[in-house]
Amino acid sequence: MVKIKICGITNIEDAQNAVSFGADFIGFIFADSPRNIKLEEARSIIEKIKGDVLKVGVFVNETLRNVISIAEYCSLDLIQLHGNEDPKYCSQLKDRQLIKAFRIKDDASLALIPRYKDVFACLLDTFSNQRYGGTGRTFDWNLAIKAKEFGKPIILSGGLGLSNIKEAIKAVRPYGVDISSSIETKPGKKDTKKMKELISVIKALD
Repeated sequence: MVKIKICGITNIEDAQNAVSFGADFIGFIFADSPRNIKLEEARSIIEKIKGDVLKVGVFVNETLRNVISIAEYCSLDLIQLHGNEDPKYCSQLKDRQLIKAFRIKDDASLALIPRYKDVFACLLDTFSNQRYGGTGRTFDWNLAIKAKEFGKPIILSGGLGLSNIKEAIKAVRPYGVDISSSIETKPGKKDTKKMKELISVIKALD
């Protein structure tokens, strides 16, 4: 069964809808992003959520001390590193479940993956010179298929929505998919109908 991560959560309504519709993970972005959320707001949402879901904190080139502090303050279940964090950095967080994001451009983009021994899963997103994530664009899914050979669970990200989610899952057979911009009315605010429909489509494939 493909795991579903709804990322860029900024309010309790979207968080609770994601859980009610069947998402497995919800993501809170603690980095420079239109979907950034303040610590106090994230903690409040997490305290209020009803239902079983894993809470993921997304960080970009943050200090170890801040990552650990925020994870504890907000009661995060997983940490997602979406910047230039190296394997040594990750090894210092190996007592926590880590998702390491890789921005994929070509075969050379995959070369780093085997070096990250201490991560639970690898999230593959579309390469951009301007930003670390949230491009809303897809990349060559054949590269994601190749990445599975390294033995880590693969979370597919980058431009996934109702128009291509079936094709993406059938092609890659990933551990999970990461959804954000395609189900938004504006950055940080989800479209309830689109979210529900997308989650239903994914679950119907299993």
